[in-house]
Amino acid sequence: MTAYLAWTAAPPEDLVGPWSEVRQIAPGLLAVESTEHLSAVYHALKWSLPDDSALIVVPLHHTPKSRGMAPGTTSWLRARTSGPAD
Repeated sequence: MTAYLAWTAAPPEDLVGPWSEVRQIAPGLLAVESTEHLSAVYHALKWSLPDDSALIVVPLHHTPKSRGMAPGTTSWLRARTSGPAD
């Protein structure tokens, strides 16, 4: 499984895709767990957004530093990534 971080300018209309879990961790920010590659996750999210909505998706290999995210976010990310990059 790979953890992905995705930011969208608009809320997704339907979160059916090639993932086992999607969590909204802050407004417009999603944590995604999938066995699929980046392109498949990106396109499924793109198709769930209104036309011309901004979107960025990146795989997470290390646990990112963060604060102010939804409860349980850090634990969720730690369970799916290696330790911090630094």
